[in-house]
Amino acid sequence: MAEQVLMPQLGESVTEGTIGQWLKHPGDQVEKYESLLEVLTDKVNAEVPSPAAGTVVKLLVEEGTTVPIGTPICELDTGSGEAAESAPADKPAVSAEPTAAAVEAPAAAPKAAPSRDGVRYSPAVRRLAAEHQVDPDAVTGTGAGGRVTRDDVLKFAESGAKPPAAAPQPAMPVVPAAGAAVAAGAPAQIEDGDTLEPVSQVRRVIAERMVRSKQTVPHAWLMVEADVTGLVALRAQHKDAFRAREGVPLTYLPFMLRAVVRALKAVPIMNAQWNGDQIVMKKRVNIGVAAATERGLVVPVVHDADEKNVIGLAKAAQDLTQRARNGRLKLEDLSGGTFTLDNTGAVGTVLTYPIINAPEVGIVTMESIVKRPVVMPGDAIAVRSMVNLCLSFDHRVVDGAEAALFVNTVKKELEALTPSSNID
Repeated sequence: MAEQVLMPQLGESVTEGTIGQWLKHPGDQVEKYESLLEVLTDKVNAEVPSPAAGTVVKLLVEEGTTVPIGTPICELDTGSGEAAESAPADKPAVSAEPTAAAVEAPAAAPKAAPSRDGVRYSPAVRRLAAEHQVDPDAVTGTGAGGRVTRDDVLKFAESGAKPPAAAPQPAMPVVPAAGAAVAAGAPAQIEDGDTLEPVSQVRRVIAERMVRSKQTVPHAWLMVEADVTGLVALRAQHKDAFRAREGVPLTYLPFMLRAVVRALKAVPIMNAQWNGDQIVMKKRVNIGVAAATERGLVVPVVHDADEKNVIGLAKAAQDLTQRARNGRLKLEDLSGGTFTLDNTGAVGTVLTYPIINAPEVGIVTMESIVKRPVVMPGDAIAVRSMVNLCLSFDHRVVDGAEAALFVNTVKKELEALTPSSNID
């Protein structure tokens, strides 16, 4: 019997998803909970497992198309019988579960605000249309049932179609509310010999997230330097035995994770989230670790990092990073973060200004460890291993004194490490 698989709900506030890539195609066999497709949203990028075992009969939504939660996306033959164009009246469609324990998708897609002729547009389409000054009513939809997708809006904007006349400018400038869409930047200048590469769905989602964070969060930034000569010696002393015993490399990352955990405990306001007229003080310490992949940046989360020692943190970080690069992350790996750490030193930087992963209120970087001459007590000069720690924080929630206390606690924790320190 053929059943329709629905677009699942990937997060509490997510109302739509984009088909990033179909991992199974018509005629392919799929086991229950085996990855069926990749879905991109403004919250997460995740592989979606099949809700049942069977054979893929028909793909109802093409790659790159954005549809509301609850929209049928494919037909799955779970037994005998021919595929129908729609699910039988007495057999409800099944929702692709993000994880075995995930909340099922609602029976119907959330309603978006209607246009003047009654057609409904998703929040992402309305936002994109506003950015490009496009009237969505003038766009021909290619989605299911003639629905206007984000790609339709972009193609319409790129076609050079004339946008609706701008409203008269008010006498005084109006500051947009937090979260409001703003006009797109100036277009690129294309000359002979230039090549045009289409923006991937992953890159588009990253761009939207970064723009939204910078537009809605008042970023503040500070940096301190830490003397990690003792940490360098400690790692050099244990790295070979650690790999042989634990099966994973001993990098600087787990030591930094432990230092961040202890700093979050000392300054709990850094482990909070902005929620409009509320500040949510998070009980759990779930640290997102930014990871570069071939498809773009992802931030898998080390859950309950405060309950792990250096060994546990090393294994968790290695597992998440490896699965991120292999495209095997699950929904729970990408959700629930309360603070973010970016190991930018892995790519050779010494000073960065990271963008906050809203609604979190902070992100810290560990830059490259470099040897420099340092003035020591008594004015002696010695060559030491130094690292810059850079912190971006949401100034609506965190003041400079609290941010400085946090990053200096991280510094203190790292500088306290010596070759005789316990790494368990």
